[in-house]
Order: sequence, then C-alpha cells, then structure tokens
Amino acid sequence: MAAPDGAAPAAARRNQWGSERRSEPLSIVHPRPSERKITLGRLGIAVTIAAWIAYIISTVLKQLADNPNSGFRFRFETASYVTVVTFLTFSALMYLVARQGAMYRFRDHRRVPRGELDRHFAEYGEAVTVLVPSYAEEPNVVRATLWSAALQEFPDLSLVLLVDDPPNPSEPDTAARLAATRALAGDIADALAAPAARANAALDAFRRRSTPRSTPGTADLVQLIDEYEAAAGWLEAMAEAERVEDHVDEFFVDLVIMGLARELRLVLLALRSALAQDEVPDHARLGQLYARLTWIFNVKTRTFERKKYAGLSHEANKAMNLNAYISLMGRRWRPEDTAGSVVLRPVDEPGDAAETDLDIPDSAYLLTLDADSLLLRDYCLRLVYFLESSGNERVAVTQTPYSSFRGAPTRIERVAGATTDIQHILHQGMTYYGATFWVGANAVIRKRALEDIVEVETVGGFEIRTYIQDRTVIEDTESSIDLGTHGWTLSNYPERLSYSATPPDFGALVVQRRRWANGGLLILPKLWTQLRTRHHLRQRIPGREVLLRVNYMASIAWASFGLLFLLAYPYDSRLLSPVVFLAALPYFLAMGSDLRDCGHRFSDIFRIYGFNLVLLPVNLAGVFKSLQQAFTGDKIPFVRTPKVKDRTAAPAVYVLVPYAIVAFSLFTMWRDASHGNWGNVAFAGLNAVLAAGAIRAYVGIRNSAVDIFLGALNWLYVKPREPARQSAVVVPKTPDEVDWQSILYHGDRRLNRDLRGGNDRRRRVSVR
Repeated sequence: MAAPDGAAPAAARRNQWGSERRSEPLSIVHPRPSERKITLGRLGIAVTIAAWIAYIISTVLKQLADNPNSGFRFRFETASYVTVVTFLTFSALMYLVARQGAMYRFRDHRRVPRGELDRHFAEYGEAVTVLVPSYAEEPNVVRATLWSAALQEFPDLSLVLLVDDPPNPSEPDTAARLAATRALAGDIADALAAPAARANAALDAFRRRSTPRSTPGTADLVQLIDEYEAAAGWLEAMAEAERVEDHVDEFFVDLVIMGLARELRLVLLALRSALAQDEVPDHARLGQLYARLTWIFNVKTRTFERKKYAGLSHEANKAMNLNAYISLMGRRWRPEDTAGSVVLRPVDEPGDAAETDLDIPDSAYLLTLDADSLLLRDYCLRLVYFLESSGNERVAVTQTPYSSFRGAPTRIERVAGATTDIQHILHQGMTYYGATFWVGANAVIRKRALEDIVEVETVGGFEIRTYIQDRTVIEDTESSIDLGTHGWTLSNYPERLSYSATPPDFGALVVQRRRWANGGLLILPKLWTQLRTRHHLRQRIPGREVLLRVNYMASIAWASFGLLFLLAYPYDSRLLSPVVFLAALPYFLAMGSDLRDCGHRFSDIFRIYGFNLVLLPVNLAGVFKSLQQAFTGDKIPFVRTPKVKDRTAAPAVYVLVPYAIVAFSLFTMWRDASHGNWGNVAFAGLNAVLAAGAIRAYVGIRNSAVDIFLGALNWLYVKPREPARQSAVVVPKTPDEVDWQSILYHGDRRLNRDLRGGNDRRRRVSVR
C-alpha cells in the first residue's frame, strides 16, 4: 500500500543528498578491458582459492590438531564456521569467475556495422511480435515502454499490450486508468500513421522510378535527404512535446526518441557529404535507406485482455498472461457468448470470417518486454541478426540484461541500480561459460523453441497451453532450465540496449527482492534432471557451467543463512584468521572496479554491503517461502513490484529487523570486547555502522516510524463483520424467469443449484 500523504517528506521529489548526479547513460558497448585488468582478474581467482586452502590448513586443521580433546561445542563451531566460510567464499569465487568471462567477451566483441544489418534485412520475411504484459500500471509508464518498442527499426513488427487488469472495475479512478491504458495502442498507431504513410510512399516512388540496373542520380539523393529530414524533424517535434518529470522521462526523450533522431541526422550528414562530393550511393544502398524509414514507422498495434474470455487461464501472474496470447497465435478465433461469459472458438474455414473475429498472426520471434522497461532503437535488429547468424541455430533466447536508469533521485534507487549494473556484467560472463539464464524484463525468443517445451492440459473443457512455467514466481529462470533440457541454449548479447526501472523506495524494493529470492531452490531439482538428460545424450557438461548455475539459483539461500549465523552466533575467536579476509579481498576489489566501470563509486562496495544487511530479512523471507512451497505444494502468489508516485509502505517486520541487527551487533561488540575477542568486535562494529547507515539512507528514520505504526495498526485493526443479509421470500422461478442458456451450457451443475435453491425457498415459504 502507499504511505499516507505526508509520510514521505516533500524533499523526496527532489534529489536526496548522496543520490546520483550523473544522468547520461553508459556506453552501449562496454569499454574494452586491458590485459592488465584481465591478468588481475585471473590473479584474484587464484588468491581466493589459495587463501581458502591456507585457512583450512593453517587455522582449522591446526586448531583441531592442537586441541585433540576439545569438546563437542568447539567441534560443532568449527564445522559450522567452515561451512559458512566455504559457501560465502564459493559465491565470491563465482563472482570472480563470471566477471572474468565477461572481460573475455568485452575484449573480443565487435559491433556489427549498420550496413551489414541493412543488407541482411533488406528482403526479410519473418516477423517479431512484441508482448508487453501490464497489470495496474501507470499509463504514462506503459506509454513510454510501448513507444520504445514501436520505434524499433524492424521490417515486420507487431506490438501487443496484454492488459491484465479486471475488465470491469467499479472504482472510478481504476476505471479511468484502465481506459487510458486501453487507448495507448490506438494512440500510437494514430500518431505513426502520417510518417508511415510518407515513408511508404517514398519507398514506392523510388522503386517505380528506379530499377536495380539503373544508376541513381543526384535527384534521387536529394529526395532521400528530404525524407530523412522529415523523419528526423518528426521525432524532434515529438521529443519537444514530451513532458519530462523525472530521470526516466529524461532517458525516454533523450535516448529513445532523440537517440533515433540523432541516428537519422548522422545518416543525413553522410548523404549531404556524398552530395557535396558529387557521389551517389548505388541503387541497392538507396533502397535500403528508404526501407529503413518504413521499418521505423510501420508497426501494427493491438490490445488484448485475456480476462475477457472464460476459456483462457486467469492465473494471476505474468507468465500465464503471456501464455494465454501465445497459445492463440497463428489462428483466427471467434468470440462466442456462452451463458454470460465469452469463449474463443477456432475458425478453421478461411472464407468464413466475421468482423468480430480475432485474427492472431504468428511470428518467428517473440519479444517479451516488461511494462516499465525501455529499449534502444536497434534492439530487435541486432538481436534477431544474432539469432540468424551462423552457429546460433539452437539459441532459443537472447537478451541484453537490463541496466538502470541514471540520475536516480533517491539513495536507495542509486545503490539498487548499482547492483543492477553489476548484474549486467555477471550475466555476460555466465554466457561465456554456457550458464545463461533468461532475465524476464526483456528478451527475444525463438517461438519454435517455446513449442518444444509447451505443456498442454485440459481445464474445464478448455485446452490450456503453458509455454513459460508459472510454478514459481521467477518463471524466466525455470524456463531457462526447461529449454536447456530440450537441447536449446541461451545467450546474453554483449551490449547495453535495454533499461528498466529500479524501485525508488524501500517498500517497493522489499516486494521485488522477496520475489527474486523465492523459487531458486524449487528449480534446483530441474537442473539435475537437465544434467542427467545431457549426460545420457553424451553431451559435454563443463564444471564451471554447473557451478555457476547452482550459485545463481541457491546463493541467496546460503548467503542469507551464512550471514545470519555470522551475525548471531558467538564463534570462538580461535577460528578467526586474517586469511579469511584475504580470501574475500579480491571479491571486494573486483566489485569496486566494476562499479567504477559502470559509472558508480568504488566506495559503493560498503554501501552495497549495508544494503544487503537491511535486505537480509527480505531474502530470508523469500527462501522460507520457497521451502514452504516445497513442503506444502501450494504455489506462492505472484506479487508485482509497485510502481506508484507515492512511497510504498514496507511491512513492519522488514523495518524492525535491520534495527535489531544494529542493536545485536552493538551487544556483540560489548560482549566480545569483555572477553578480548577483538576480531569479533571489529566484525560486529562494521556491521553496526554499515547497517545503521543503510537504515538512515535507504529506509529513513521517519519512514521507519510510519511503516511500524501502519504495521501495528493493521495488526490491531479487525475489519467488522458485515451483518448477515436477511433472505427474502422468493417465489419459485417460473419458466419465463429461468436462465435457460446457463442451464443448457453449464448442465447439471447450474441446474442442480437452481432446483436446490428453489426447493429451499419453497421450504422457507411453507414454514412461514
């Protein structure tokens, strides 16, 4: 829920102290790492492994050998401490390994020239369908996402907004928001109609007056310059008319709209230079440049609402929203009214078409895009080109892991964005070792691959096709394993072409990170099934791939429990050693270097550590939810990240636990100082300082008080029970009053209910 007015200070709308001042985004292509950086990365991996081995020999084995008669407690502490240190060191090592793979990819990547893309798609026949699932989103947020997809440079693009809101809301504000969202696809089509018509007419005119054997003249070049000038001017006028209220709006205007306009201006520079030099590109190149304008402005848009149709799954999650539409693709469907509900029937006869029919075209590729994400102009072009390049025939999903919007006005959004930018690097490295996971914010998917993993079941007489599993709330991770089991691979494209919103406050972040922490453990058994299948097929399974996948799915669990044990249990000081800190040092140094490469600060490593401390209860809650589902079989509900203008209130427990961490760390300092355990004192003091700083910076003292008060109020408040309604005397239904359509459609279920109700009413009447 949103905090009440006044719960967040008025200054929250302005940049907080310590927020991000930089608004320009990172370079599309990551800077090429130097050989020194790559060598230091290898050294960091070696130091981490050597330090862990040295700790086991010099501290653990030595203590056990020097204390052969040590009691059960010391042996238990030793075993548990070594387990915790080993798992944490393993996660740090996997970070370094993935990072090293990313360095190799960034070093070797060469951007595909624009001319090669134009040549590849000159006579292209396949299509891309962009699916944007939306639920209770702000229309302005969805609008920007749709525009970023609509302005993709692709020959055949369809844009579908999958609205998942209840179709008939009763509240006026909700109804108005839904109406505005429904109108977005049509508004975009109307806005693009004029420039699309001009671009299409220009291409047709060029083809009529010129043939492949003819030599283009200066007049052809002048005409092309006029068309590019008009297209760039149209985009610039659109950008000028946009309303900029925050850093995301600024990104949309400057990088999405004006980024494309600048690309066209760059082409204009080249064309005018050719004209000044009395040279003209050949016929094929001029045709490609004309076609490029049609790619930009020609897009087919539509809105689809699965909840209007009874025969489609209404499961409340993004996966089934996508599945519902994908299952309809490639056929014509006729809405049929069946006793108060509407179902879709397939239309098999080509000539038997009605105006109300839904013709859902098929396409070779799907692009799934979250409603708060933005794409740069050539996302589709480059990723489809990659899928169609030699050697990538078995790549099912390719994506550019999203980056954060720069210029975050709050400290928590800036630090959360820093962790997002770090993840972009790690996902690139995981591709190097064949351990890619689908990150669901955006991806280009080969539809044929989804047909390989589809599961079909019949529910209530209707066929439900599930392509993307919804057993967990991290459906993209599970689908990655399903695709791998069927022989498909996934790949991260090594450029920054997509951006997504970061929660701006602690309450929204709690919802997001709790969902991310939930599901990895549940999917882990599927990984073993995949590995057994691949082993049976005698496929090579690299060890680093397995380790990276296991770490990706389970590290939140063991890192959360490990940190909890280190914070709460008073381990014997004899188990502490400087070698442990040496094992962790390469991890923190590498992360600091990566943060700096991403435009953040090296010192953010301490802020991220404090950030993870305050998120500890959130991660633990997600892990426990996974365990709950594993034991009970009850699917955890999908909870979407709130995207509201007001601050989202966090549950009180997630606010109180960080304060408890600070208090217990201070107690640990006092207790261990009295016993002379100075290593524990230093660790507890660091945790207390960083957690306290994170509470102040990311949660806020005033916001904490408000959220705790709201939590207590919700706990104490009991909603009054509505008084039971008095049953009116109802005369048995006459034939004129019987809902005969429902009886014929629903059969005995509806008939028995009506008859039973009638008999009950007759009994009540007779008693009276």
